[in-house]
Amino acid sequence: MSGQSLLVPGELSPHRSVPGSIRRPEYVGKPAPTPYTGPEVQDSDTIERMRIAGRIAAQAMEEAAKHITPGVTTDELDRVAHEFMCDHGAYPSTLGYRGFPKSLCASVNEVICHGIPDSTVLRDGDIVNLDVTAYINGVHGDNNATYLCGDVDEESRLLVERTREALNRAIKAVKPGRRINIVGRVIESYAKRFGYGVVRDFTGHGINSSFHSGLIVPHYDSPHHTTEIKKGMTFTIEPMLTLGTHDYDMWDDGWTVVTKDRKRTAQFEHTLVVTDDGAEILTLP
Repeated sequence: MSGQSLLVPGELSPHRSVPGSIRRPEYVGKPAPTPYTGPEVQDSDTIERMRIAGRIAAQAMEEAAKHITPGVTTDELDRVAHEFMCDHGAYPSTLGYRGFPKSLCASVNEVICHGIPDSTVLRDGDIVNLDVTAYINGVHGDNNATYLCGDVDEESRLLVERTREALNRAIKAVKPGRRINIVGRVIESYAKRFGYGVVRDFTGHGINSSFHSGLIVPHYDSPHHTTEIKKGMTFTIEPMLTLGTHDYDMWDDGWTVVTKDRKRTAQFEHTLVVTDDGAEILTLP
């Protein structure tokens, strides 16, 4: 594995502004969102609006990823995605969500998820996950992917490739009538082939007009999560695989989650809608 030194928190840039004409999610300016009480199955109008939100989120992530190179700060990636979403009439869903200060999550190397973009400079050999969610027309679209920065070692590169494959396999397993734990069963059985850890405490989730609806989509084989998958349900799948343990520590910022053994981790995510015979990805650029 790469011999990179471990990450430390950087300096935050000032709060980025969003044009007043752009609609905010209801949780902005509040300590927490209002609990979602609506259905997990969405109507055709909501799904169509989610296609738009998902496409903007995917395009914003793609645009930010073009700037991933040694010497660039994670804050600069945040700026690119923030401006892209605002230019397309979307609000960056993470900005102000439970106090999160930035417009995307940038999780480098041993950071499992929720890394806060700051003055951290990307180095040759890093891997970096970008997690971007866009809110427009009253709904959210959420996606993430892990990218290589410069010349990345083979072990890390394979982890990234296989985490992407774990997501793809899980999406193919989604069918009406199955239980939601089929997702985790497929991911964990694939990850075990390579001795990877599968993060348990951070999961996929229902998404619609709510950023997190309350539906839990585990990425490990859980006998307790038996919600029936139904046509029209919208949720994310976002496996987090590690080179070592799935156990974690959290930084003092209350957001940044790192592997307890500080080994590297990768993640991929799409927002999906369940169809007659499978799932449609809503977060395609």
